[in-house]
Amino acid sequence: MSSMSSMGDKSDNVRSDLRTNTEPSEPGSKDDVSPSVTQKRPYKVRADVWEHFTKTKFDKNGKAERAACNYCGADYVCISANGTSTLRKHINNCRKYPYNEKNKNQKILSFHHVGQGDNTSLSSNLVSWSFNQEVARIAFAKMLIMDELPFKFIEREGFRQFMNIVQPNFKFVSRTTVVKDCLGIYASEKKRLRDIFTKSGQRVCLTTDLWTSLQNISYMCLTAHFIDMDWKLHKRIINFCVVHSHKGKEIGKAIELCLLDWGIEKLCTLTVDNASSNDVAVEYLKNKFSKKNGCIIDGKYFHVRCCAHILNLIVKDGINEVGDSISRIRGAVKYVRSSPGRVLQFQACVDQERITAKMSLVLDVPTRWNSTYLMLETVLKYQKAFERLEEQHAQFSCELALGPPTEQDWNNARVLVRFLKRFYDATNRMSGSLYVTANSYFHEVFKIEDTLATWSKSKDFNLSIMAVKMKEKFDKYWGNIDKVNMMLLIAILLDPRYKLKYVRLCYVDMYEFGKVEELVRRLMEEMKIIFEYYKTIDSLESSDSSGNRSSDGMEVDKPDCGSSDVLDSEEEDDVEKRIKAKYKLLLQEQLATGGKLELDRYLEDDVVEDIKDFDILAWWKANSSKYRVLSHVARDVFAIPVSTVASESAFSTGGRVLDQFRSSLTPRIVECLICTQDWLRASLMSIDVEENLETLEAIETSVITEDSSIIRRASQAL
Repeated sequence: MSSMSSMGDKSDNVRSDLRTNTEPSEPGSKDDVSPSVTQKRPYKVRADVWEHFTKTKFDKNGKAERAACNYCGADYVCISANGTSTLRKHINNCRKYPYNEKNKNQKILSFHHVGQGDNTSLSSNLVSWSFNQEVARIAFAKMLIMDELPFKFIEREGFRQFMNIVQPNFKFVSRTTVVKDCLGIYASEKKRLRDIFTKSGQRVCLTTDLWTSLQNISYMCLTAHFIDMDWKLHKRIINFCVVHSHKGKEIGKAIELCLLDWGIEKLCTLTVDNASSNDVAVEYLKNKFSKKNGCIIDGKYFHVRCCAHILNLIVKDGINEVGDSISRIRGAVKYVRSSPGRVLQFQACVDQERITAKMSLVLDVPTRWNSTYLMLETVLKYQKAFERLEEQHAQFSCELALGPPTEQDWNNARVLVRFLKRFYDATNRMSGSLYVTANSYFHEVFKIEDTLATWSKSKDFNLSIMAVKMKEKFDKYWGNIDKVNMMLLIAILLDPRYKLKYVRLCYVDMYEFGKVEELVRRLMEEMKIIFEYYKTIDSLESSDSSGNRSSDGMEVDKPDCGSSDVLDSEEEDDVEKRIKAKYKLLLQEQLATGGKLELDRYLEDDVVEDIKDFDILAWWKANSSKYRVLSHVARDVFAIPVSTVASESAFSTGGRVLDQFRSSLTPRIVECLICTQDWLRASLMSIDVEENLETLEAIETSVITEDSSIIRRASQAL
């Protein structure tokens, strides 16, 4: 004990001497060192292992001899001549080191959230978890794709600091490795989706559109829509490629090449806008796939015109009638938004008029009528503020080329907003891609036609003129029954809430009796043709599946070789089996239906009650065994999109991916990012790209209120 205490005293003396020697001596003292003698600086610890050890013993020269682990207290020799390998070995095996990877199979319990977006906190499962570098890398790459982050995000200081705290074991990689990970995810997700198309023989509906990026490169987006065997509607971007020409034939070839790459052989419809080049592309694809029996009835109803584009053309003709009023209101909004000072002047007028609206003024894009509608809807709330601005600031009237808005302009704006709201709501309802829109086409078109017919007879001159102009454009695209795609009318027949009687009732109010009966007759003829087409396909599939099975249901292997007599006899047996299977199916159908055809039985059955949240796909899923053939028709018809918005929305993503800071991305990487993001986001979760101003104002108000209450309580306490 005496020796140990003496050693401790000695080490204390050494440390005391070290502290004493490091203090600056007074000039002229005996400890003063001549300038020619250079003092050795204290040794700087460089090895990272010293972050986990503390030096505990020093020699007479002040050099460390022993060090203790900060976690378990283990003491080791740390003479510089021996290096730090012993210390490093210990820290890699220390049981109390919180981030030790000694036992990689050891797992911890963690709550795994179920759901996506805002629903993740609703439920969670307790699972075992352990860190895996490869899994973490893939998860990081998916985060970059889904949240549209740049590849250099992994090199940013803030992210690295965050990961060093959350998971120090994560090994950072270069942005090149991140790109390779993203391409790997794209390849694996594409293979999985391609297997779905090829193995199931899924018939798909297509939408496509073109877009020119900041790089002045033309891209074509191709989107597939389909309903799976579980009656779930899906939308997948299957191609975002470069096209070198906007000619119809070149577009058709690009689409054909994409479909061949994906192994898609069965098509239902192709929805495009009204460009003439698209008509050529549709004809090219129709001819190619009809030869392979890939289109329904030789592609008779393959071409679907985008309803949103038709509505856009209709509305533009009406807006032109009040163009001067819109221009003066647009000029007033542009004046207010031109400088912060004018915004303050306008806000003062708003406060003086006691206007409670919190919406910001929106400046429209003249070529997009929906933005004009939103501008007018907002600006009408501030009419009195604009009138006060005109009274108090003469510069407001002087700087407007067309002058300030007049009372007639405001009246025209009110009429136009009421008018455009019908079209705005209809466009939104028909532009969805995550719910069925084929059966909404008939309702929306009928309501618009009825509205135009009513308003064209209005006593309001402006309203009547607009309605007449729009009705002329409406009749050009939808007024002639020969130009209507029958698949969209068949969708209303397959809606169990309406059927044929509803179609007849709606058209009776619009057309003469003879024309209505002709329309209904033609609709039923086309419905029967399509029904027979699907019935033939269903019987062939049933006979093929039964022909490849024995009587006990087991699959029968076909011989690889044999004499021609044996092959002939086997072919005769196969033909006989198919005929018998088809006959058996016919007998079963007649027995179940009492001799009635499935289509007639469906139309004669009672309609379903039209409830608010009626799920048409769930109804057909439950009744698919009752209406075997019609369920196949319904599965393809209800997958038809009536607008190209699903493809156009990809261009918004493309504009964010290919912004001015990432304009050097290659087309291959662009396609990888946009397609993979769509596949990973394949859910009903909505993605808000821009902040909601009203939400931000509410958050700011709550923060200010909370700060005020804290200050008030503090002042009361004082």
